[in-house]
Amino acid sequence: MRVSLVYQVTRKLLSVPAVFLRRQVAKDAELLVLRHENAVLRRQLAGPVRYEPEDRLWLAALSSLIPRRRWAQVFPVTPGIVLAWHRKLVARRWDYGKRRGRPGRPPTAKAITELVLRLADENPRWGCRRIQGEFARLGHQVGASTVRQILTDAGVGPAPRRNGPTWREFLAAQADSIIACDFVHIDLVDLRRVYALVFLEHGTRRPHIAGVTAHPTAQWTVQQARNLAADLGVRFESLRFLLRDRDSKYTESFDALFAAEDIETLKTAPRAPRMNAHCERVIGTLRREPLDHLLLLNEAHVRRVLDAYAVHYNGHRPHQARGQLPPLAQEHPVPSTDLTARRLLRTRILGGVINEYRYAA
Repeated sequence: MRVSLVYQVTRKLLSVPAVFLRRQVAKDAELLVLRHENAVLRRQLAGPVRYEPEDRLWLAALSSLIPRRRWAQVFPVTPGIVLAWHRKLVARRWDYGKRRGRPGRPPTAKAITELVLRLADENPRWGCRRIQGEFARLGHQVGASTVRQILTDAGVGPAPRRNGPTWREFLAAQADSIIACDFVHIDLVDLRRVYALVFLEHGTRRPHIAGVTAHPTAQWTVQQARNLAADLGVRFESLRFLLRDRDSKYTESFDALFAAEDIETLKTAPRAPRMNAHCERVIGTLRREPLDHLLLLNEAHVRRVLDAYAVHYNGHRPHQARGQLPPLAQEHPVPSTDLTARRLLRTRILGGVINEYRYAA
């Protein structure tokens, strides 16, 4: 209504001079049209020419001052364009969607959608009904069809065929029940060689130095396994698998000791150290950090060095697989906002081969 009224007033005002100076007014109107076309083109150099409603109003008002036979030479608008404009006006007149809001069901709240996707991601075996039940327990009334539609739109497949856990998640879930073992050889200062038996808990990445000897035998290996079971105590019952290679020092008595605790022995393939990768990595760390930087005298010296390093490794050394936490730590200390407010202390391990840092109390 307002646009129509403004158009009629503008047209009447512009038609007044036409009564007196029809010819001159027509020329001036043509110039105004051309100037306005140039303004529209300059405004839209980067894209196609689009006439706004204000442009259409101005051109329609000027059309009354220009003879009809000159319209084709002056106006860039064809009759087809005028009809298209009219169709848009009719469609806009009868379009109730913008006036009354979006028709149909109201959209699902963003928070509901995010929570549905979170529950589906954290619980890959939950179907639509199970997620709906969890929503009801949390106090939200959501239909199963709504949950299904949200999962479908997000590309999440149905349970239990939904994409399963990643290899990292799968291995992390199994790690608490696995312990691995392997031998590490150490060359002394007089070129004699001794051996240490290392056990590693996959869940915590905690190594256990079972023993050091120059002559490892099957009986000695079984005795170290007994000592390990006594040290672990109740935690030994939570283990389900023992991962080891095919060394001849692992005899039936060694496997029977673990089988008595319902621990199944898994043997790696011949000459395949990567099948026991975690234990091999710990042995590599033992070599790189303490052993390669010390001249070791005898078995007792090696045992003291390995025990001291095990205390450092389990209680202080950060581990990437545990979010930079040591194997025995549960959480990081409270961060300090001012690094200069407290004095930093250094503790020398193994004569300074390894350093530990702590803030003074």
